[in-house]
Amino acid sequence: MRRIQKPLIFFLMVLSLISYIPQKAEASFSVNAKSAILMEQSSGRILFEKDAYTKRRIASITKIMTAILAIESGKMNQYVTVSEKATYTEGSSVYLKPGEKIKLRDLVYGLMLRSGNDASIAIAEYVGGSVDGFIYLMNQKAKEIGMLNTHFANPNGLDNQKDHYSTAYDMALLTRYAMKNKEYRLISGTKVYRAPNPTENWDRIWKNKNRLLTKYQYCTGGKTGYTKLAKRTLVTTATKGDMNLIAVTINDSTDWNDHISMYENGFKTYDMTEVLPKGNIDIGKIKYYKGTLYVKNSFLYPATSQEMNLFKIQYKLTKPDKNKRSFAGSETVVGKAIVYLDNKLIKETPIYYQNKPEKKKGFFSFVKQTFLSLIGVKEND
Repeated sequence: MRRIQKPLIFFLMVLSLISYIPQKAEASFSVNAKSAILMEQSSGRILFEKDAYTKRRIASITKIMTAILAIESGKMNQYVTVSEKATYTEGSSVYLKPGEKIKLRDLVYGLMLRSGNDASIAIAEYVGGSVDGFIYLMNQKAKEIGMLNTHFANPNGLDNQKDHYSTAYDMALLTRYAMKNKEYRLISGTKVYRAPNPTENWDRIWKNKNRLLTKYQYCTGGKTGYTKLAKRTLVTTATKGDMNLIAVTINDSTDWNDHISMYENGFKTYDMTEVLPKGNIDIGKIKYYKGTLYVKNSFLYPATSQEMNLFKIQYKLTKPDKNKRSFAGSETVVGKAIVYLDNKLIKETPIYYQNKPEKKKGFFSFVKQTFLSLIGVKEND
């Protein structure tokens, strides 16, 4: 018995030790950035973070806000007269000339692809009425989005104001918001853009500074940044299958590789799971609602293989008023579906009720009914 027991005890000890060893992918994953975050776009779920809520200088990733405000202004096809102040802006430039007229859309391309600080001032003066007016709009939009630890003091991210800062998390929120806009997605992901040059015989040709667009096959866009005080900052987006991710790094000397590492880890570790499919739902609690309840949109959420069985859906319905039956074909909200992951609320979505509309009677049904009525026979309903 002793000979059998010793190997068995040793095996059980080894087995218990193995269970405490973390998975290899998680243990080896790290980034060089001072602050970093990886977020899934549709749900906003954070898949990785490192000091993501610390306020830091952000350099030219500021221009994501400048771009989305310009796009939302509805003036992209209008011409901007470039001021002398804009042309004298320090740092990276698209070499605008005082008095030249250029489309706002072209300015936004120059802003995003070449990080033109002169373009940022021209945009601010035109969209906001003045640079100060535009800064007000930037901070208003930040509040709307929920960027609680952000303050903008210029439209370009230069180091000339101390109270210009954000966090990796807030910049992910901004990018998530901007990526809902079709034109922003197009501009952000453009590799090369040709802009007319009214004072020369040749067009301006701008290549995107975001090297990840050619370096990483799943990259769909983003914005680079650098100043002496902020160091290297980078926001990028990537899509693989049905998963769309946002990566942000602040003060990171190895940002290209770190973004690829974050993306690869995210795509490997998580899958988009259809937790709640769109269409009819059968709760079965209230007879009156049977066959009439549905949700309009499916709910997808990034989850690890270990989390797949941790989802729970709770349905809450209002009691129907029997005296006020809804009209056939009408639609109304009668409750909500609440989704939990590991007992934490992650989503609420409305439940709709719709009576089944009466089937329209066809031509042959009409002829039949007419014939029966003529011979005095009543058809049972």
